[in-house]
Amino acid sequence: MSDGRLSVFKTYKLYVGGKFPRSESGRVYEVNDSKGTWLANAPQSSRKDARDAVVAARKAFGGWSAATAYNRGQILYRVAEMLEGRREQFVREVAEAEGLSKSKAAAVVDAAVDRWVWYAGWTDKIGQIVGGANPVAGPFFNLSTPEPTGVVAVLAPQESSFLGLVSVIAPVIATGNTAVVVASADAPLPALSLGEVLATSDLPGGVVNILSGRTAELAAPLASHQDVNAIDLTGADAGLAKELEIAAADNLKRTLRPQAVDWSADPGTHRLTAFLETKTVWHPTGALGASGSSY
Repeated sequence: MSDGRLSVFKTYKLYVGGKFPRSESGRVYEVNDSKGTWLANAPQSSRKDARDAVVAARKAFGGWSAATAYNRGQILYRVAEMLEGRREQFVREVAEAEGLSKSKAAAVVDAAVDRWVWYAGWTDKIGQIVGGANPVAGPFFNLSTPEPTGVVAVLAPQESSFLGLVSVIAPVIATGNTAVVVASADAPLPALSLGEVLATSDLPGGVVNILSGRTAELAAPLASHQDVNAIDLTGADAGLAKELEIAAADNLKRTLRPQAVDWSADPGTHRLTAFLETKTVWHPTGALGASGSSY
């Protein structure tokens, strides 16, 4: 016998600056599962939302990039812990978003959690891979160290709503960058739920900002934004990617072009190094010269 209780439907919101605003435009759009059944109304972000997200990412960059690599690793691992605790929710959302069986969706979610752990482990190791001491002709130490590029706009993959999403966000923030993420247009719900996990996992507000809506509408202002330092075009089709590359060239953004990716494969370090700069420092060794001086 029914108790006449009405279901409480979830209101999905953006994740910007550590808070959960609705789109400033007031717009929403329907999100359906693979069979066309309505799931929820997602915020349809505007250009203003994109600009607000860039402001939040820039504000967070100083503190996040200055944090120790060990501390960033701890925080990323905490994200994995929180994802594990909400595993069943994400299994359901991924199954609905991608038309997968529960068992296949569970495998995708487990892989996504493992991917967070993978990148958490790299935060304090990538410096040894891409940095080091350089041999020079003179009494100097010459040291090269990686540094984050800055604010990175990330167009999440359209088909892989969760494992692909994690695979493009985690390496960006693991290396000290901050991110403005445009979720999959047709399957944004796992991304918006990820914002709820990030908000409760010690990650400072603004380090990751998640927008839902039409990819082309949001990508254009991000590609041309003068305070965005790099852009990952993974979620753009070939025509849109070309337009965005031209816009990104205006302030010499680092650009990662879209390519076919097997998200279940070993990710390697390619995405970790894609948005790193190299700083090289010269310092006298203090070796004695012919005159007896140390310099």
